[in-house]
Amino acid sequence: MEGIIIALFVCLVLALVSKYLTIPAIPFYIIAWVVLGQAGLGIVASDQLSSFFSDMGLIFLLFFVGLGLKIDKISDNRSAVLTSGMIDLNVNMIIGFVAAYLLGFSLVQSLIVAAAFYISSTAMAITSLIENRRLMMRESETIIWLMVFEDLVMIIALAMLSAGNQNLLLFAAKIIFVLAILYVLARHGKEFLVSILDRDDELPVLFTFVAVISTAGGAELLGIPNTLAVIALGAAFATTDPDAFEQHARPFKDVFLVIFFVFFGITMNLSGSVGLGVIAIICLLAIASKLISGVLTGIALYGSAKSGLEIWANTIARGEFSIALAVLYGSPPVAATIAVMVIVTSLVGSFVAKYYGSLSRGFGGKRRHHHAPPPHRVRAGH
Repeated sequence: MEGIIIALFVCLVLALVSKYLTIPAIPFYIIAWVVLGQAGLGIVASDQLSSFFSDMGLIFLLFFVGLGLKIDKISDNRSAVLTSGMIDLNVNMIIGFVAAYLLGFSLVQSLIVAAAFYISSTAMAITSLIENRRLMMRESETIIWLMVFEDLVMIIALAMLSAGNQNLLLFAAKIIFVLAILYVLARHGKEFLVSILDRDDELPVLFTFVAVISTAGGAELLGIPNTLAVIALGAAFATTDPDAFEQHARPFKDVFLVIFFVFFGITMNLSGSVGLGVIAIICLLAIASKLISGVLTGIALYGSAKSGLEIWANTIARGEFSIALAVLYGSPPVAATIAVMVIVTSLVGSFVAKYYGSLSRGFGGKRRHHHAPPPHRVRAGH
């Protein structure tokens, strides 16, 4: 219990500092707790209670991913979504996998590193667009759809990695069964759900919390990943009133997710797990690969490499989903590599996104702002 108290107090201070400096708090959470955890001073240790709260953070994060999936809007914009998404996927997954494999990781480890290497931080990308006042830029909608596409890829990756040695047909059948139940409940229970959400007492918050936790527990009983089940629950609830569900679930997600990052850092062991040279190469390539995919996307959609630089500036940072992959499937060397990559790309991405306007004017004269209608209200895992 003392560890959680210390963790939350330190994180509150770090959050205040990061908000004041308008930079992401995630890398500072990890750095602080690597120093205070088993890799550093050993002041705070992980226990069963902290592990439980960390699991809650991951579950509510993935629930938010589901809430942000709007299949109808994706279908309406499928050409732009597929073009930008496939460029982003192919460039970053290939570079990440080849680099990891050539640097000595096993085949499976390389796939996990590549997946973490590929997926940008949705929270940081959307936050940078808002805080740097770039939501009206024409490239902002492409950035938002890129985040949605990456979320869809992550869901597929989670399903593949979770299957393990199970009978694939039985595994798929159980997932389809759960998806069908959630779809039916959301479709035919829409009026009931909306009536609960319209209340102004504690019932909407309690219902949201119990629904997420019960779905995760039920999935474990059925032998399917609770991560997939809560994403499916979020997608089902997105057909009713996703804004209300987001409002009621956000306090749980924000607090539990902080604990998730904290105790990930505490359990890190960086001593001798992987060479610093290997990690440095991965970090540099992670920044460069997003530059390549961003420029190619800008040329493909807008005929402009400068638009691609705008996309790159806001998608460099890796974050919550990369850490989730490290926690769920990463060996110690993989987890250490991903942790440092998240720290480096988050800091670099925050700096580039914040000062991109000044940098672009310095290198190419005053940037011409291309305004576009506000992008669709698409939420992907915050």
